[in-house]
Amino acid sequence: MKNKIFKNAKEALFDVNSGASIMSGGFGLCGIPENCIEQLSKMDIKDLSVISNNIGNSGRGLVKLLKKNMIKKAYCSYVGGNPDLEEKILSNTIDLELIPQGTFSERIRAHGMGIRAFYTPTGYGTLIGEGKEVKEFDRPCILETSLGADFAIIKAQKADSFGNLWFKEAARNFSPLMAMAATTTIVEVEEIVELGGIKAEDVHLSGIFVQRVFQGSHYENAIEFLKVSEE
Repeated sequence: MKNKIFKNAKEALFDVNSGASIMSGGFGLCGIPENCIEQLSKMDIKDLSVISNNIGNSGRGLVKLLKKNMIKKAYCSYVGGNPDLEEKILSNTIDLELIPQGTFSERIRAHGMGIRAFYTPTGYGTLIGEGKEVKEFDRPCILETSLGADFAIIKAQKADSFGNLWFKEAARNFSPLMAMAATTTIVEVEEIVELGGIKAEDVHLSGIFVQRVFQGSHYENAIEFLKVSEE
């Protein structure tokens, strides 16, 4: 069995070059691959195409790449709470494709399943549908192509030595779909266990979709928690 365990983010991201397309898991700041993003921000690369729900938020996450002008094109479904992305859009210094969230996830899922395109009613008659093929079913639908990438960088709670993954609650979000849609999937985890350390019924993503794993560190986990009194 090929060794998938790497020492750190620097070693795991060794072949990411300028012009690469990268899918990054996470919703808001929940489940983002913090160590991978930090390492990418230190690399001498540019002209990246980044596929992520919101390309960072509140000055954190992928915003680190935005501020260094490393991202040439962004595919996302939400731009709120991200003044850095807003600035890039208004100054016309980034190519942005804004995608309805359901279409966003389905385009990624379709690529992982080998489906090249699909029809959806979402976006018909709006700017989203401009220039796209229309087909009549029970109602008009537009043709959307699948969305893949050279790399997927994702975070899971736990991985075994084969790369089988277990995610913690909502931190799973888009990550398994992205792992299936990328040529190379790089995963940072909070814990690495031996093969068999994750029960078969608890595996959220098979290691067949994972090429590299490393144990991350110094997580900020900038997630809002609702606190209520005991009363």
